[in-house]
Amino acid sequence: MATKLPPVDAVLIGFGWTGAMMGQELTDAGLNVVAFERGEWRDTPIDFSPAFAQDELRYYWRHELFQRLSHDTVTIRNRMSETALPMRQLGSFLLGSGVGGAGVHWNGQVWRFLPTDLKARSHNLQRYGKKAVPDDMTIQDYPVSYDDLEPHYDKFEYLCGVSGKAGNLKGVIQPGGDPFEGPRQREYPNPPLDIPYAPSLFGKAAAELGRHPFPHPAANMSRAYTNPLGVQLAPCTYCGFCEKYACGNYSKSSAQTTILPVLMRKKNFTLRTNTEVLKINLSADGKTATGVNFIDERGQEFEQPAEMVVLSAYILNNVRLLLLSGIGKPYDPATGEGVVGRNYAYQITSSVNVFFNDKILNPFVGAGSLGIMINDFNGDNFDHSGLGFIGGGYVGILQTGARPIETHPTPAGTPNWGATWKQAIARDYLKTTTIATHGAVMSHCGNYLDLDPTYKDVFGRPLLRMTFDYTDNEHRMSDYLTDRAAEIGKAMGGREIKANYRKGSWDVVPYQTTHNTGGAIMGDDPKTSFTNRYLQSWDVPNLFVLGSTAFPQNAGYNPTGTVAALLYYAAETIKARYLNATHQPLVPV
Repeated sequence: MATKLPPVDAVLIGFGWTGAMMGQELTDAGLNVVAFERGEWRDTPIDFSPAFAQDELRYYWRHELFQRLSHDTVTIRNRMSETALPMRQLGSFLLGSGVGGAGVHWNGQVWRFLPTDLKARSHNLQRYGKKAVPDDMTIQDYPVSYDDLEPHYDKFEYLCGVSGKAGNLKGVIQPGGDPFEGPRQREYPNPPLDIPYAPSLFGKAAAELGRHPFPHPAANMSRAYTNPLGVQLAPCTYCGFCEKYACGNYSKSSAQTTILPVLMRKKNFTLRTNTEVLKINLSADGKTATGVNFIDERGQEFEQPAEMVVLSAYILNNVRLLLLSGIGKPYDPATGEGVVGRNYAYQITSSVNVFFNDKILNPFVGAGSLGIMINDFNGDNFDHSGLGFIGGGYVGILQTGARPIETHPTPAGTPNWGATWKQAIARDYLKTTTIATHGAVMSHCGNYLDLDPTYKDVFGRPLLRMTFDYTDNEHRMSDYLTDRAAEIGKAMGGREIKANYRKGSWDVVPYQTTHNTGGAIMGDDPKTSFTNRYLQSWDVPNLFVLGSTAFPQNAGYNPTGTVAALLYYAAETIKARYLNATHQPLVPV
């Protein structure tokens, strides 16, 4: 029997980036908010002190900051005809755990989606015709536009102190920035990071080929910065331990370094760590969320009544909790009906290694978003006629720090072990760089999320099952990007290049990105979306679902900037309209 607690105004389920941001917004509006985080408390001076060694074995290979798969995992298969098996070791994506979530170990890559990314279906149909969007491709337009989101992109960039160079200020293209970006109203809050040698070589070669290189927008500080909440961040030291690591120098934006110093002091905010939310409770008619049931670290079960429930966990956990709670109609790939689990998407990546004889590149120098990129082949910035695919991605050198246990590129023909392998690493480590491609994934009817019929967690609940594979659209697009990267690699003048194409089915073993999207998408039609434009459930109006769960498909950019913009867009309307009319739909059904 669960112990019933006093009611609160709102509960947050999951306490990473989205939980912290929404917690700040709701408490500013005067609500009494309780947040639940199934992981432990983590803070910069206690857990990520600069005195701690950035131990590759501890943090990357032994997954110190990541979700423990022995406690909770997902099952994986490429197609419906296969039996899904549990993911026993983290690989393709790295799920966060604890306060701050995956935002603790992210790179700090902050992008805005292109205006056409938000109208993926209508734009591609209009420009390329019906053949460009086959029947099994389930892409949809977002129910919001770039202009709707622009001020909210800006708010997040200034919260994080993003270092970068504007390419389009109020419709005027700016030298040195990305000419393809949507118009922004003001410059980034900080100038770009200092660019090391290898990305500079990439930028020079790309420009000579007629491309448009620019510095990567980074939530890594190029200088000391105080954000609008009054929280101070320090200049980056280029230590090369951002990705998969926490920053003890207050140089990488995260919930810990931007919001929590303010939010945790508020009397109307409570954080419960080491608590697992078991389900979202519903009223008898199923149309109102009444709160949540959770288990604490002692194994005791409680009921937390609330007027408003906000799902702010990672996409996979959001979708699973909706399915476990019986909220929304589960997606059926055979009929195309249902909305929970629909339009799951990921990202597709490839790379080109460039080897030099006469240039010392010092790849160990790095920061999470330190590099030079091009967007000439992202979204619909180029003509797709006759190419056999839609979508695109960015290309560039992102020098995150060539951590020695993790990084050992070798030329084609090198054995995978032995003396020759060791000699190649010793010869090339300082003289090698990697051009990365980061491509979009369009949603398809056979890629989806549901509950596994066999495997269960420690509480006896079904695990989430992921059915996903790349399609011809993704492979053609990725090959095209890889060819463009190889052209620039050759123009950089190295000894040789090695193009690493993405071949075959998606494989959960090698790391790619942690950019899972979809499963409870936003839209204008309750038949094909779970939330409206304000991230409010169509079926349960006092339930809001945050994060990339809302993406109808995945663009060729990292998702965090758009996750934040959608959240702030929704929070603005929640505070202005919803809180004055509790439980009311913000968009008529």
